[in-house]
Amino acid sequence: MADLDLRTLDLIVIVLYLAGTAALGLYVARKNDSTEAYFLGSRSFPGWAVGLSILGTSISSLTFLTIPAAAYIIDWRQLASNLMLPFVAIVAVIFFVPIFRQRRITTAYEYLNLRFGATARWFAVVTALAFQFVRLSMVLFLVSIPVNLATGIPIEIVITCMGIFIGFYTILGGIQAVIWTDVIQAIILWIGGIISFIFIFTQLPGGIGQILEIGMANDKFSLGEMRWDLGERTFPTMILLGIFAWLGYYTTDQTVIQRYAAAKSTKAAQFGTALYSTVVVPTWAFFYFIGTSLYVFYSINVDPRVAELQSDQIFPFFILTQLPVGVAGVIIAGLLAAAMSTLDSTINSISTVLTTDVMKPYLIKGKSDAFYLRAAKVVSFVTAGIMILGAIYFNHIPKESMNDINWIAASVLSGVLIGLFMSGIFTTRINNKTIIIALVPAFLLNLYLGLGTRGIVPSGGIHAYWVGPLVNFFFLALAYGLSFFIKEDQGPEKLRGLTVWTRVKGLD
Repeated sequence: MADLDLRTLDLIVIVLYLAGTAALGLYVARKNDSTEAYFLGSRSFPGWAVGLSILGTSISSLTFLTIPAAAYIIDWRQLASNLMLPFVAIVAVIFFVPIFRQRRITTAYEYLNLRFGATARWFAVVTALAFQFVRLSMVLFLVSIPVNLATGIPIEIVITCMGIFIGFYTILGGIQAVIWTDVIQAIILWIGGIISFIFIFTQLPGGIGQILEIGMANDKFSLGEMRWDLGERTFPTMILLGIFAWLGYYTTDQTVIQRYAAAKSTKAAQFGTALYSTVVVPTWAFFYFIGTSLYVFYSINVDPRVAELQSDQIFPFFILTQLPVGVAGVIIAGLLAAAMSTLDSTINSISTVLTTDVMKPYLIKGKSDAFYLRAAKVVSFVTAGIMILGAIYFNHIPKESMNDINWIAASVLSGVLIGLFMSGIFTTRINNKTIIIALVPAFLLNLYLGLGTRGIVPSGGIHAYWVGPLVNFFFLALAYGLSFFIKEDQGPEKLRGLTVWTRVKGLD
């Protein structure tokens, strides 16, 4: 399609936002005199900052672009899974946050090392990092789309420049830069979404009423069919997947666990988790409504160019063709904010994991803290490079929408992570020996089903969404069953503070 011009005032707004972000990274860099400060901000963040930071990290450009795209081309069925988050959040606030705080860990996988030993820790590190690298690349690719549309600059160059910029302030500023920019970026995202929606419904002759009328007539508000079908994205299916996905998010995602650890107290971490869980579902629902509104807008105001676009390009196209000068710049800044809050958090978390879980205990032991601080920055630099290459790859593959790819990647690449953490947190019977034995067949099942979703081997028609849940349920059942026959001494001191049954009151 023809290039869309980015107007001067829009460009000024975007440049000012980016300059402010870079300045913040430089400002907080002077505080990073240790790995504790670089990874956790010396465990000093208030609860409200923790909550908004998690919000900024989780919504990303996957919210800003792919959710409207999914609502535009299908309906709201993928929101059904997100409706389960508040219920899982209650469990997280009561159980997960205190457990992760009690041993003053830095990464989620340190917990697995304490609970089950090095094998579980290594398996989790490799599995989790595989998904995080995929997600990094997806988000960077998505945020490059509107910039490419607006400037006509080849998307590969946009991806490279954006990746370098984000890597720059993340490497310098550490978690201080990440959390405080996330707070700002979460606010900007909402401002951008609200402004966009106002301009959509004010240009429709029937306003919001017309959006509701046409949307309902075309079944655009549907949360999926109310029937059991594990091979389709029906409402019951997405509800079950949502419970599974959010259990994993609150226990296995390093970007979240790192926020628990960075809070100034357990109560602050619990408050931040509750705040995020209260705000995020309305945020998602709002962006689904934007997608439906765009569908109605282009049903009334037919533009043949829209038919040529990929689904993830439709919202950027609206921003660049329908919004006044300056306003489009604010919206694009919101989009950049959404992506940057996810990318900086993930880069920092990968650096934290590789330094804390791999270098310090295994690969490069016994070095000074200053050495590990320098190493963490090098890891962040390499991670940014891999992110750039992955985003360029995503530009060249066919896809329904990136939101769909995100779901598939999370399911297939989750391995048995959720099973590992659930068995550690909620049982005292499952031990290191049973974990090691159960991991082998579970990993092979995960590999087989993953290949089956690509049609390489027969899989019985199992949807890619179900690979993760099935593998984890299999792993939990096998590990628990083996624990009746394979015993291991797990005295109260070894399990102290590591399970819901052995929590220690007041230990923080």
